[in-house]
Amino acid sequence: MPRSLLPRTLTAFLGNWSRGDLRTSLIALTFGLVCLARVSLAQSVGLPTPRLLTTFPMGGAQGTEVDVTLTGEHLDAAEELVFDSPHLSAQKKLDAQGQPVPNQYTVRISADCPPGLYETHVMTRLGLSSGRVFAVGLLPEVRQAPGNSSVATAQVLPLNSVCNAVVSPRAADHYLFEARQGQRIVVDCASRGIDSKLEATLVIADSTGRDLQVERRSGVIDFQVPQSGSYIIKVHELTFQGGPAFYYRLTLRELPPDVPVRRHPATALVSSFSWPPTGLAAQPATIEVEPNDDRPQVITLPADISGSFAPAADTDQFEFDARRGEEWWIEVASERLGLPTDPSVIVQQVVGSGAGETVTDVAEFQDIPSPVKVSSNGYAYDGPPYNAGSADVLGKLVIPQDGRYRLSITDLFGGTRNDPSNVYRLIIRKAQPDFAVVAWPLHMELRNGDRAALSKPLSLRGGATQVLEVVAIRRDGFDGDIDLTLEGLPEGVTAQGIRLPAGKSRGLLVVSAAEGAPRGRAMARLVARGKLGEELVARDGRLATVAWPIPDSWGEIPHPRLASQLPVSVGGVDLAPLTIAPAAGRVIEARAGEKVTVPFRTTRRTEFSGATAPLRCVGAGFESSPPTRGLAGR
Repeated sequence: MPRSLLPRTLTAFLGNWSRGDLRTSLIALTFGLVCLARVSLAQSVGLPTPRLLTTFPMGGAQGTEVDVTLTGEHLDAAEELVFDSPHLSAQKKLDAQGQPVPNQYTVRISADCPPGLYETHVMTRLGLSSGRVFAVGLLPEVRQAPGNSSVATAQVLPLNSVCNAVVSPRAADHYLFEARQGQRIVVDCASRGIDSKLEATLVIADSTGRDLQVERRSGVIDFQVPQSGSYIIKVHELTFQGGPAFYYRLTLRELPPDVPVRRHPATALVSSFSWPPTGLAAQPATIEVEPNDDRPQVITLPADISGSFAPAADTDQFEFDARRGEEWWIEVASERLGLPTDPSVIVQQVVGSGAGETVTDVAEFQDIPSPVKVSSNGYAYDGPPYNAGSADVLGKLVIPQDGRYRLSITDLFGGTRNDPSNVYRLIIRKAQPDFAVVAWPLHMELRNGDRAALSKPLSLRGGATQVLEVVAIRRDGFDGDIDLTLEGLPEGVTAQGIRLPAGKSRGLLVVSAAEGAPRGRAMARLVARGKLGEELVARDGRLATVAWPIPDSWGEIPHPRLASQLPVSVGGVDLAPLTIAPAAGRVIEARAGEKVTVPFRTTRRTEFSGATAPLRCVGAGFESSPPTRGLAGR
C-alpha cells in the first residue's frame, strides 16, 4: 500500500475549542477532523453500501410468525435480521432440504409486543444495512391477491383486517367488502409513513365501480354506508406510478359513531426531535371549549391546552390577565405531531368590552427556524434536505402593560379543511431553558446530482471516516455550551467529541474506523450535555435519515425522517480506498487564530483520476480553511 507524508498549512479559527480566555488559552487538538479529497468523494458515492429497500409483508399481527422477503442493494452474505426491540426476532427461512432461502426470514412477533412501528436492519458482508419500517398491529393480516386490478377481479377483504400490498404501474388495486346500512367504515392506507414511495389515492365505489367518495391527500376515508350491499375500494398512486417501492398497508375496519379515527402509526418527521419538552405531562391540563372563536375561553397562566383546528378556518381564542414585564414562552406542537398543519399565534392587548372594546397587536409567532440553512427545494446543493426547524411555534412574549390579553391560534393551511384530527397542544410557561439535538450524514456536493449517499448507513470500512452534521434547537433562551459525544460504538470505532459553544447550534462529529477494526455492530448513543443553571443534564440526540436513495435528484425529492436508533457497524472485510490520518498521532497546540502546519499520512488502496485531488478539511475550527492542492492523481 503506497503511503506518503503530506505537510499542509491550514489557517484555523480555534475559538470554538476554548474553555477560557482565548487570548491566553492553548488549545490541544487531537485530530478527529477529516480531510476529504473531492475527487475521491465523487467516486466514493459508488462504493457498495448495504441498503435494505423493501420487506414484504411490511408488518404482522401481535403474537404471530410472518415469512418476510427482503430486497435491497449489496445485501451479500446477509446474516441476521436485527430489530430495534426484543419483542421481535427473526431466523432465516429454510427450504424443504433445510437450506436457507436467500433473503427470506421468519419473523416472530411476541404476544406482548406493543402495536406500533419498529425498525429492522440486515447484517451483511459490508456491515449493517440502512433501516426499513416493520409494523405490528392487532388486526388479522392478509396479503394482496394477484390480479386484483379490476372490479370483476376485486379481492374480497374482510372487515377489521389489514392487507399488505404493492400497487402496479398504470393500474388501481380493487378490494370488495360487504357492509350494512348505517355502518361506519374507515379505510386507512399507510404508505409514506411506512417508508413507501406511494402517494395514495383512495376511492370507495359501489359494486359496479362508480365512485362514491375520493381522498387524494390524507390516505383515509371515513365512510357512512348508505345502504346494505357490496362496495369496492380502489387504491392507486396519485400519478399512477407503481412497482416494489410503492407498497402499502390497507386497513379496513368498522368504528362506532363518534369514536375518533386512529391512523396507522407513521414514522416521525425530522422536526419532531425537538418535541416534547423535558418533563411535559402526558396529558394537557385544559381542553379547548368550543365555540371560542368569537367568545374567548378564559384561562390562567401558566397554561397547557389541547385543541383542534376544526371546523375549517377555525380560530381558537383564549384570554388571560398578565402584568407588565412578565416574560412567557409560548410553544405550539401540531406539525411535530405528524400533522399537515402550520400553526400561527397572535397575541393582542384587550382594553374595554363590548362595543367599546379595542385590541392592539402585541406579538405574532409562526415557524421555528432551522438552525442551519436547508435545501431550497429539497434536493438543491445549497443546503441539506433535512429540516430541523418546524412549522410549529416557539417564542417569547414580553407583557408591555398590566391588563387583559387575547391569544388567537389558527392553522394557516386550514382554510378548507374540516378535520378534527388536526389537533394542537398550546403551552404558555415561564422560561424552562433546555436543548434538543439531531444529527444526519454530512451534506456533500456530489457529481451528476447524485444524492444516493444520503441514505447510506454508518457501515464503515477499515480506515474509513464518516461525518455527522449535528444541530441543536435551543429552548426558552438557553445559550450555554453543549458537549456532544457518540457512545457505545463497536470495537475499533472512535468518534471525536465536539462542543457547540454559546450562541452556536451546529457542529460536525467525525466517526472513524481503525484499519484493523474487527467486524461488529452496535446501536450507538448520541449524547448532548449542558448546564441548566448549576445542574449538568444529558439529552439523547436523534438520527435523521432518508427513506430511499435518490440517484436522480431531478426526478425525485428526498423524504427525510427520524430513525429509531443510531446503528454503527464495521464490515471487517473491505478497507477504505483512501485513508488520511494525522502523522504519528501527534497532538498540536496552537493559540486561537494562529496558523498551524499539520502533517498528514495518506494511505491509498486504489487509484484516482485527474492530475490532483484537492483536499477540503471539515471539523471544528477547520471549516474556514481554504482547500489545499492535495493529492496527486495516478
